[in-house]
Amino acid sequence: MFVDRVRLHANAGNGGRGAVSFLREKFVPKGGPDGGDGGKGGDVVLIVDPQLNNLIDLRYRPHARARHGGSGSGKQCTGRGGEDCVLKVPPGTVVYPLPPGEAGDPLVDLTHPGEKFVLCHGGRGGRGNSRFATSTRQTPRHAEDGRPGEAGEFILILKSIAQVGLVGLPNAGKSSLLAAFSAARPKIASYPFTTLAPYIGVVGSPEETRFTLADIPGLIEGANEGKGLGHDFLRHIERCSVLLLVIDTAGVDGRNPAEDYRLLRKELRLHDAALGKRPFLVAANKSDLPESAKNLAALRSAARRAIFPISAKSGEGLPALLDAIRKSLPA
Repeated sequence: MFVDRVRLHANAGNGGRGAVSFLREKFVPKGGPDGGDGGKGGDVVLIVDPQLNNLIDLRYRPHARARHGGSGSGKQCTGRGGEDCVLKVPPGTVVYPLPPGEAGDPLVDLTHPGEKFVLCHGGRGGRGNSRFATSTRQTPRHAEDGRPGEAGEFILILKSIAQVGLVGLPNAGKSSLLAAFSAARPKIASYPFTTLAPYIGVVGSPEETRFTLADIPGLIEGANEGKGLGHDFLRHIERCSVLLLVIDTAGVDGRNPAEDYRLLRKELRLHDAALGKRPFLVAANKSDLPESAKNLAALRSAARRAIFPISAKSGEGLPALLDAIRKSLPA
């Protein structure tokens, strides 16, 4: 199961209570107050784990609670600090507060492996009575309670980190292209919506310029309004530097490739204006089928840019497309 959105309730630990104590030792008849401070409550901490690729672990752990701090004791001993609650999240996790702020801005965008963010801070420990001793009040008999830890509800949303995003209608051949370019093995079948979750593959050998390629579920008209599967997963290409539009040039499902191109451009623009301005390439897939010849000219006219005729199945045209992708990536 792929989970890219979870709701989390987090509670940091409360600080421990300060101690009320007086030194009682032989030959020290008036030792004075020696109550120690309470320990600090534990934090709720998010840490980026590059081995994770979705938020499924947090789906079954909707409540995160850190430990409370321990109470102080005599001889000015500070209470034990509460244990932190550490939650591992994949790179690309964006955290929003609930209720959302007026601007709707996220609290943090976690992208780098090992990056940490304290979601809720633990409460400070209360001061013991030794802290309140003065020249005029030498035997204070009170101490502070610990401060409560922070608590709140949050929405965690995963936006995959990939340099190139595959965009296309259902059954256009995006998964076949991802499998041809990388070691990723997405589900491939002759019916629409075989891709139900984003897949990310690494393209290139260690000796070559390597890049990551993301395949999202196929888009349909109205995806920006929540129709089909594309709406929930368009966020996974928001970080991509380059988009690769995959068009079924053969029109196997009776579609018009030129209209498909216009539809994809419209849906990207309506979802996010920035996506409409993102650099993109156009791959005319299934060019090995005879029906593609008559559609290719119309597609070129609609796109008014370079078109790369390819066949993800046979490998035709893939080297030229791969070279164009590498040249289009930011230095």
